[in-house]
Amino acid sequence: MNTFDVEAVRRDFPILERTFDGKPLVYLDSGATSQKPAQVIEAESAFYRLHNANAHRGIYTLGEEATEAYEGARSRIARFFGVEDASRLVFTRGTTESINLVAYGWGRASLGEGDEILITEMEHHSNIVPWQLVAQATGARLRYIGLTDDGLLDLSNLGELLGDRTKILGVTAMSNALGTITPLKQLVDAAHAVGAIVVVDAAQAAPHMPLDMDGLEADFLAFSGHKMLGPTASGGLLAKRELLDRLQPMFGGGDMIREVFHDHATWNDVPYRFEAGTMQVAQQVGLAAACDYLDALGMEAVRAHEVEITRYAIDRLLEAGAVVYGPKDTDIRGGTVSFWYHDIHPHDLATILNEEGIAVRAGHHCAQLVMRRYGTPATVRASFYVYNTNEEVDLLVASLARAGDIFAS
Repeated sequence: MNTFDVEAVRRDFPILERTFDGKPLVYLDSGATSQKPAQVIEAESAFYRLHNANAHRGIYTLGEEATEAYEGARSRIARFFGVEDASRLVFTRGTTESINLVAYGWGRASLGEGDEILITEMEHHSNIVPWQLVAQATGARLRYIGLTDDGLLDLSNLGELLGDRTKILGVTAMSNALGTITPLKQLVDAAHAVGAIVVVDAAQAAPHMPLDMDGLEADFLAFSGHKMLGPTASGGLLAKRELLDRLQPMFGGGDMIREVFHDHATWNDVPYRFEAGTMQVAQQVGLAAACDYLDALGMEAVRAHEVEITRYAIDRLLEAGAVVYGPKDTDIRGGTVSFWYHDIHPHDLATILNEEGIAVRAGHHCAQLVMRRYGTPATVRASFYVYNTNEEVDLLVASLARAGDIFAS
């Protein structure tokens, strides 16, 4: 049962007060980016108003305040994922940059001809394309875990796919297109049994469910702040310390070095060797405030709310005649619901929904392998979060009926 007051939560989000042609905003695209509570907006604004300076640069008071805020954010965000050693958190612009850092700094440096990279057909393009580039550069082979008809990972031949040649397993914690929650612990244990490292894409999972980095025993975990109530360009990469010590930097520039000579340079300590140039100080401060907000709600309560509203949405959509992709069991899926409604193309449907003030995403969702697997060029995706209600689901379904009438006439 939900244990927080959704209406009280909604009052924290200024953008939800907007109307479009007199119709209230129904924001159902949190899978793309979440809205921001006033507490996060104020935290970022306060940094600019009171403490703005470049972190790790100036020894004057503002510079010291900026550094303290930046490193305080690192400690706070790391704790959100159960990590006490803040040096294991590398700040990046989000999941895409984090995965690319691992692909470049670990994959290109460690892989060779005959090695194998195993990912899944459920992945976002951000956890496919970087590994394709690594495979092309190193001669490694890219292999895939397939999908079942009901939207789960097909692990029937996992023992054949994971072997002595497997060096990296890349897997999403929650599908952005199907909502499927993957059995991470099982996959991590299986990969480690053959000596492979595991890279977890937690972009969709981190906002919606508790994640304990050390309990999971993943080697790398990438996340995006803007999907978990934080500012854009916030997020990072969590990793085991011994792996960060061996990871090669992807960017060269200021502050990531210890000494620079005419023909070479030496690197700064972890995590700073991966944070070249001026970083997203205010954005990470805002993300720390988002972690405070989510922890105050309680991630178990966030997850319970999501299960409740997702179950309601799936039931209503199926009753309305929609085809819903992914598992129907809400215990193994998140609050992302992709569907096809009658014979209306998702782009047309999203346009009509927009006229009703309803924001959904239409397209392949950067998951074209998923679309091909289920024989559809695109879907409409409604993705729910802490501020959504069953009443908004009702508005969605009523607007689908209106769209059906328009296309039937």
